Amino acid sequence: MKYKDYYATLGVDKKASADEIKKAYRKLARKYHPDVSKEKDAKEKFQDASEAYEALKDPEKRAAYDQLGSHQPGQDFRPPPGWEQQFSQGGSSFDDVDLADLFASLRGGG
Repeated sequence: MKYKDYYATLGVDKKASADEIKKAYRKLARKYHPDVSKEKDAKEKFQDASEAYEALKDPEKRAAYDQLGSHQPGQDFRPPPGWEQQFSQGGSSFDDVDLADLFASLRGGG
């Protein structure tokens, strides 16, 4: 498995608060949403930001991620037993993101 530095993906410090993480994610989501961005790799960046946010927004998942230690991005590492099963049970969830607000900000409103 390749290591991904979710903090670097979102552009936040490892000591960032939940609000700082959410704010960084929303900023990236607005910038790279495939329906809005003209950048050729916008979809990948949006997906990377979403994946990072999913791991860091939940205190339990964030603690587990932090226990992986630090590796170089892209470096192979062996996650602890059960890691993939524990954290790959479902797709992205935007439960705590107000999509109406997000899309209003994309249009320049709200």
